[in-house]
Amino acid sequence: MLFMSKHTRKIAFAALALTLVVGTLLLPAPPAGAADHGDSPNNANDRAADLGDTYAFLDPNDNTKVIIATTVQGFIVPGEAVNFSIFDQNVRFRFELETTGDAVPDHFIDVMFTEKGVSAATPQTAMISSSFFPSFTAQTTVANFNDAAPAPTITTSNGIQFFAGPADDPFFFDIPAFGRFIASVNAGSPNPAVFQRGRDTFAGYNTLAIAFSIPRSLVDPLLSGGAGGVIGVDARTQRRIPNTSAVSRPFRGVAPAANFVNVDRDGNPAVNVALIPFARKSEYNQATTVDDALGRFAPDIIATLTRLGTNSANISVLAGVAVTKGDYVHLNLSTANSGTGGGNNAGAGFPNGRRLGDDVIDTILTIIANGTPLGDNVNSNDVPFRDTFPFFAPPNQPYPPGTTDDKTRN
Repeated sequence: MLFMSKHTRKIAFAALALTLVVGTLLLPAPPAGAADHGDSPNNANDRAADLGDTYAFLDPNDNTKVIIATTVQGFIVPGEAVNFSIFDQNVRFRFELETTGDAVPDHFIDVMFTEKGVSAATPQTAMISSSFFPSFTAQTTVANFNDAAPAPTITTSNGIQFFAGPADDPFFFDIPAFGRFIASVNAGSPNPAVFQRGRDTFAGYNTLAIAFSIPRSLVDPLLSGGAGGVIGVDARTQRRIPNTSAVSRPFRGVAPAANFVNVDRDGNPAVNVALIPFARKSEYNQATTVDDALGRFAPDIIATLTRLGTNSANISVLAGVAVTKGDYVHLNLSTANSGTGGGNNAGAGFPNGRRLGDDVIDTILTIIANGTPLGDNVNSNDVPFRDTFPFFAPPNQPYPPGTTDDKTRN
C-alpha cells in the first residue's frame, strides 16, 4: 500500500489546486441534496444502508464522555414508523476513528442487528464490537403509533452507553432553496434571495439513529502525539454479500471482513451531495479517507467550488476540513462543550466535531461565499433536542385529528 507523507500530500494538493482552477472551470456543478441523505444512486437503491449525518461532540453535561452518533434511513414518515424503523440485519454499521493525525482509520466500532422477525413490538438485538473495548449486546428502541413517542432504550456496558432506534431527523436544511441557488449560480446571476423561503425539508420526518457515549478514559489512550488531542470520526455502512468475489476493490485502513462491501460513508456534511459530480457519487461512497488524502476527488471538489465563486483561500479551508486528512469529523477533545440539546456554546461546534444543533449549512455556505455571511434561513431543528443522552429528539408521531399542515411538501 502506497502512502504519501503529509508534506508531500500538501505539495501535491497545492499543485493540483492550481492546475484545476485553470483547467476545469467548464465542469458542471452537481445537483443539490441533503447532508448525506440519498446522496448517490447506490444509496437511493439501498435505503437500509443510506447514512444521513455523523456527529461527534463532548457530552455537555460531562466533558469526560465522547458522543459519537450517526443516522440512517432518513425521511421516515410517522405513519409508517412501525414498518420502516427496522435495522437491516445484513448491514454492518461501522464508526471509524482516526487517532494519529493522518487519514488512515486506526480503530473501529461495529454494530449489527438481528433480524426483525418475531413481532412489530419486539426489539432487535444490536451486537456491538470494537477494536478498543469489549463486545456487548443491546436492545433497540421500538417504534409505535401512540400519541406519546417511545422512551429511548439505553444500554450501559463498561461505562459505555448505547442507543439505537427511531428519532426525529436532527438535520435542518432547505433543499429546494439550495437547489435554486445553485441553478442561479450556473445561470450567471447568483440569487441568495431564494433562501428567504426558509423551510426545513426535514421537519416532521423521522430517521433511525445509532449513538454511543464513550468515557474519555477509553479514548485518550488511543491518541498519539501526531493527533494533537484531536480524533477523526466517520460512519460507514457495509453490506454483507454471499460470496467474496463481489468485492471489487481493496479497502484501505481498518479492513472489513471479506464478505462485506462498502455502500455508504459520511464524515463532514454536504461533501458528496454538494461537491462531487453525480457520476462519481457512488464511487465516493465506496472509497476511503485515504483516497481523499491522496487527492482522488480533489479535482471535482475544486472545480465545483470554483464554479460557485469560492476563492483559493476558502477552497483551502474546505480542503483542510474534508480532503487533506480525509473526510472525517474532527473533534478537539480539549475544547469544552456546554449548553442544552447536546451543546450550544460558541466556538465548540462544527467544524470542531459536530453537535446536533450546529447550523452546518450556514457555516459551509459562508465559507463557499468567501466569508460573506450566507444562510438558508433554517436556523434550528423543528423540535427541541433532548438535554441528555442520546440527545436526539423523540420520533415524530402521527398527527392528531384536525391538523391542517402535515408538512409533506417541505
